[in-house]
Amino acid sequence: QLQLVESGGGLVQPGGSLRLSCVVFGITLDHYAIAWFRQAPGKGREGVSCIGSGDDSSYYEDSVKGRFTISKDNAKNTVYLQMNSLKPDDTAVYYCAAIAYYCSGFTTDYDYWGQGTQVTVSS
Repeated sequence: QLQLVESGGGLVQPGGSLRLSCVVFGITLDHYAIAWFRQAPGKGREGVSCIGSGDDSSYYEDSVKGRFTISKDNAKNTVYLQMNSLKPDDTAVYYCAAIAYYCSGFTTDYDYWGQGTQVTVSS
Protein backbone atom coordinates (compact mmCIF):
# COMPACT_ATOMS: atom_id res chain seq x y z
CA GLN A 1 0.00 0.00 0.00
CA LEU A 2 1.37 3.39 -0.98
CA GLN A 3 2.02 5.73 1.92
CA LEU A 4 3.96 8.97 2.37
CA VAL A 5 5.15 10.01 5.82
CA GLU A 6 6.54 13.50 6.47
CA SER A 7 8.69 14.54 9.41
CA GLY A 8 11.07 17.29 10.45
CA GLY A 9 8.71 20.18 11.05
CA GLY A 10 8.87 22.39 14.10
CA LEU A 11 9.28 25.87 15.50
CA VAL A 12 12.24 27.88 14.26
CA GLN A 13 13.30 31.51 14.49
CA PRO A 14 13.47 33.70 11.38
CA GLY A 15 16.70 33.03 9.53
CA GLY A 16 16.87 29.48 10.84
CA SER A 17 16.84 26.16 9.02
CA LEU A 18 14.85 22.94 8.98
CA ARG A 19 15.07 19.77 6.95
CA LEU A 20 11.85 17.98 6.09
CA SER A 21 11.81 14.31 5.16
CA CYS A 22 9.23 12.37 3.17
CA VAL A 23 9.56 8.60 3.39
CA VAL A 24 7.65 6.78 0.67
CA PHE A 25 6.32 3.26 1.07
CA GLY A 26 4.90 1.06 -1.66
CA ILE A 27 6.45 2.73 -4.72
CA THR A 28 9.90 3.38 -6.07
CA LEU A 29 11.26 6.85 -6.64
CA ASP A 30 12.51 5.67 -10.02
CA HIS A 31 8.92 5.86 -11.26
CA TYR A 32 7.39 8.66 -9.20
CA ALA A 33 8.08 12.36 -8.87
CA ILE A 34 7.68 13.81 -5.39
CA ALA A 35 6.52 17.33 -4.65
CA TRP A 36 6.30 19.46 -1.55
CA PHE A 37 3.23 21.64 -1.09
CA ARG A 38 2.32 23.92 1.78
CA GLN A 39 -0.85 25.39 3.17
CA ALA A 40 -0.90 28.41 5.46
CA PRO A 41 -3.94 29.20 7.64
CA GLY A 42 -6.76 30.63 5.54
CA LYS A 43 -4.93 30.05 2.26
CA GLY A 44 -4.96 27.47 -0.49
CA ARG A 45 -2.40 24.75 -0.93
CA GLU A 46 0.56 25.92 -3.03
CA GLY A 47 3.44 24.09 -4.67
CA VAL A 48 6.86 24.65 -3.15
CA SER A 49 9.21 22.28 -4.93
CA CYS A 50 9.28 19.06 -6.90
CA ILE A 51 11.87 16.49 -7.95
CA GLY A 52 11.36 14.27 -10.94
CA SER A 53 11.70 10.50 -11.14
CA GLY A 54 14.36 9.70 -13.73
CA ASP A 55 16.67 12.65 -14.30
CA ASP A 56 16.14 14.22 -10.85
CA SER A 57 15.05 17.48 -12.45
CA SER A 58 13.94 19.89 -9.76
CA TYR A 59 11.58 22.85 -9.62
CA TYR A 60 11.01 25.62 -7.10
CA GLU A 61 8.36 28.21 -6.41
CA ASP A 62 9.82 31.69 -6.89
CA SER A 63 9.65 32.73 -3.24
CA VAL A 64 11.81 29.79 -2.10
CA LYS A 65 14.43 29.80 -4.86
CA GLY A 66 17.91 30.10 -3.40
CA ARG A 67 16.67 29.18 0.09
CA PHE A 68 15.16 25.70 -0.28
CA THR A 69 16.80 22.63 -1.80
CA ILE A 70 15.02 19.41 -2.72
CA SER A 71 16.92 16.14 -2.92
CA LYS A 72 16.30 12.42 -2.70
CA ASP A 73 17.92 9.18 -1.63
CA ASN A 74 16.56 6.37 -3.77
CA ALA A 75 18.07 3.70 -1.53
CA LYS A 76 16.10 5.06 1.43
CA ASN A 77 13.02 5.94 -0.66
CA THR A 78 13.18 9.36 0.95
CA VAL A 79 12.86 12.91 -0.38
CA TYR A 80 14.23 15.83 1.58
CA LEU A 81 13.47 19.54 1.61
CA GLN A 82 16.28 21.58 3.12
CA MET A 83 14.89 24.95 4.13
CA ASN A 84 17.32 27.76 4.96
CA SER A 85 16.86 31.45 5.73
CA LEU A 86 13.32 30.76 6.87
CA LYS A 87 10.84 33.62 7.03
CA PRO A 88 7.55 34.02 8.91
CA ASP A 89 5.77 33.75 5.53
CA ASP A 90 7.06 30.17 5.28
CA THR A 91 4.82 29.18 8.20
CA ALA A 92 2.46 26.47 6.97
CA VAL A 93 1.65 22.78 7.04
CA TYR A 94 3.98 21.11 4.55
CA TYR A 95 2.81 18.09 2.59
CA CYS A 96 4.63 15.74 0.27
CA ALA A 97 2.78 14.18 -2.65
CA ALA A 98 3.52 11.59 -5.33
CA ILE A 99 2.78 11.61 -9.04
CA ALA A 100 3.81 9.16 -11.74
CA TYR A 101 7.06 10.18 -13.43
CA TYR A 102 6.77 13.94 -14.01
CA CYS A 103 6.22 16.92 -11.76
CA SER A 104 3.07 19.00 -11.95
CA GLY A 105 2.16 22.26 -10.31
CA PHE A 106 -1.46 21.26 -9.86
CA THR A 107 -2.58 19.64 -6.62
CA THR A 108 -5.34 17.75 -8.44
CA ASP A 109 -2.76 15.85 -10.50
CA TYR A 110 -1.29 14.15 -7.43
CA ASP A 111 -2.69 10.81 -6.42
CA TYR A 112 -1.01 10.28 -3.07
CA TRP A 113 -0.47 12.62 -0.13
CA GLY A 114 1.17 12.53 3.26
CA GLN A 115 -0.46 13.72 6.46
CA GLY A 116 1.57 16.94 6.66
CA THR A 117 4.08 18.42 9.07
CA GLN A 118 3.78 21.84 10.71
CA VAL A 119 6.49 24.44 10.15
CA THR A 120 6.28 27.59 12.26
CA VAL A 121 8.73 30.45 11.79
CA SER A 122 8.47 32.91 14.63
CA SER A 123 10.61 34.81 17.10
